[in-house]
Amino acid sequence: MVSDLRALAKHVEPGIRLALPVDYAGVSMAMTRPIIERGARNLDLVCVPTGGLQVDQLIGAGCVRSVETSAVSLGEAGGAPRFNAAVRDGAIALMDATCPAIHAGLMAAQKGSPFMPMRGLIGSDLLRHRDDWRVIDNPLADDGDPVVLIPAIKPDVTIFHAPMADRFGNVWIGRRRELAAMAYASTTTLVTVERIVDDNLLADEMSAAGVLPALYVTEIAAAPKGAWPYGLWGEYATDTAEILRYARAARSAEGFADYMAQAETQMEPA
Repeated sequence: MVSDLRALAKHVEPGIRLALPVDYAGVSMAMTRPIIERGARNLDLVCVPTGGLQVDQLIGAGCVRSVETSAVSLGEAGGAPRFNAAVRDGAIALMDATCPAIHAGLMAAQKGSPFMPMRGLIGSDLLRHRDDWRVIDNPLADDGDPVVLIPAIKPDVTIFHAPMADRFGNVWIGRRRELAAMAYASTTTLVTVERIVDDNLLADEMSAAGVLPALYVTEIAAAPKGAWPYGLWGEYATDTAEILRYARAARSAEGFADYMAQAETQMEPA
């Protein structure tokens, strides 16, 4: 259960569907380099529900075939440069979505349903670009009552970062219940954490409600400051200056390569 970063990265095979969380929910930036070094290509990313720095770096490194997302950006640092370039050049396929649709697809998968119905998409332009979203009449209504069917989103692998796990494999996610939804829907869930504690997190009534049980966790690795330069709730703040530095560098493919090379020399061995 408890492993290291490179061992976790071995689960990321070419061609898999990989789910990654929104920037404020616990992005495992510590896993980005091992995935790239692993040589995983043709990844189909699912951003839950939006993507940021990690997604941009995986795209810049040539690992990504498609992205299903509501948006990809670097927040205060502006647009995600390698994502924008890849979409402009047709280097990746973009499956445009909405935040509720992403969550609906994950909910369908965790419930073992092939789809989840939604109404909010009726009348939007998105329906013209998503052949996999089907509009049907509500079979329980007497008259025409259109609803959209969102196919289940079942990732092969989910990866995120959390403050802590215990030696039994339970992971503290606090209020970030979207992380639990990702794990429930996925075949494999890989988690990096700031620390591993000896006490059973599920045994304490004060912490149990915010714990993802080990049943849904495949492997864990300790990675202090593993979300950096993103912040982690209750632990440390986002390093906005570093994200701005990346945003400036990654405007060109050459600048991106230089940034990643410099970051590699600054990394400590995992």
